[in-house]
Amino acid sequence: MIIQALAFYLFAAVAVASGVMVISARNPVHSVLFLILAFFNSAGLFILIGAEFLAMILVVVYVGAVAVLFLFVVMMLDINFAEMREGFLQYLPIGALIGIILAAELILVFGSWVVSPEAAQVLTAPALPAGDLTNTHALGNIIYTEYIYLFQSAGLVLLVAMIGAIVLTLRHRPDVRRQKISDQVERKREDVIEIRDIPTGSGV
Repeated sequence: MIIQALAFYLFAAVAVASGVMVISARNPVHSVLFLILAFFNSAGLFILIGAEFLAMILVVVYVGAVAVLFLFVVMMLDINFAEMREGFLQYLPIGALIGIILAAELILVFGSWVVSPEAAQVLTAPALPAGDLTNTHALGNIIYTEYIYLFQSAGLVLLVAMIGAIVLTLRHRPDVRRQKISDQVERKREDVIEIRDIPTGSGV
């Protein structure tokens, strides 16, 4: 128990510190790196509570795809972050309002445990009989039975978002020569190859 408590405090402290550095770092590349560190420590917290599937998804999906994509976008795009920070005071009231709403939601979530102590037992109760089911097996049973339509709908939404992102970022530049597969397939040998019979000694 002592080792688990020490691991929890270590992962939690590093995750909170990384989250603070994400929003306070002046360099956006450093912010993305701190975000990756926060994801890894959050995955460690998931492992401590026995949710190994969520930990794997957090590392594979968020660290392996989302965070790396953020890093590539920040490094490849020529973004002037000084100009973006100039309008900080203009959007400060909206940001403060969102922060107040999030704080109120957190207070309501944690306050419900104080008002109703049985709420914590309901939240931590297993959705399926424990038995020999692993965390991954239990999640699969729930997702692909009770929430199959919502799961498929979420996949369609992500597919449409991916196609939309590709369409919005696709640019046709007239000065770039592109490969046309149909033209290459339709070419005939007589159109591109000319055979000449050069007499001996008359070559260059």
